Amino acid sequence: MKIAIIGAGAGIGLESVGLALKRGHTITALSRNTDDIPNHPSLTKMNGSATSALDLKNAIEGADAVLVTVGTKSKKATMLFSEIAKALIEVCNELNFSSPVLVITGFGAGESKGYLSLFMKTVIALFLKDQYVDKTRMEELIINSSIKWEIIRPGMLTNNRNSSSYRVLKDLSKGMKVGKISRANVAKFLIGEAEEPRMLNHFVTLTN
Repeated sequence: MKIAIIGAGAGIGLESVGLALKRGHTITALSRNTDDIPNHPSLTKMNGSATSALDLKNAIEGADAVLVTVGTKSKKATMLFSEIAKALIEVCNELNFSSPVLVITGFGAGESKGYLSLFMKTVIALFLKDQYVDKTRMEELIINSSIKWEIIRPGMLTNNRNSSSYRVLKDLSKGMKVGKISRANVAKFLIGEAEEPRMLNHFVTLTN
């Protein structure tokens, strides 16, 4: 199948590219910098911006699934995620796009904010508050659009490659424990959902 990965140059996106290629898929990888993505006969690398409607259109047109895995370390990127959502909605409407769009935000966005541990509440409040406010805006824009969406909220991301198991939580519940999860495991979930979507129009929490 054809999978478009938006934000493919690092982190979850880069892990997703590698896994999808191993499973025999054809990939279009959009990122501001694609230098770290190894070349492959079934891979098309596109240097561009996830906030550009033209770049998004070129990346997702004809795709059987889209993964939006953009992340940022910049505290100044307070509108990045909502701008991506606006551009994505514009393009999907223009293309009459009907394939699944799987969007990574984070546990702490939207209603999940009320289920954070004290530690994670503190971390987000001190370092990531504006990003998570904008991730919430992103979620709201996506779910109120015509996109066939799935919102994935991982816990704290790690580079651990030794854990093969993780939990998929479909509901928010009092006392739920959401901790760390490896980027590799998030990628594993994303590619599995791209191949066989089971949780469309749902918010999904991922944790080890």
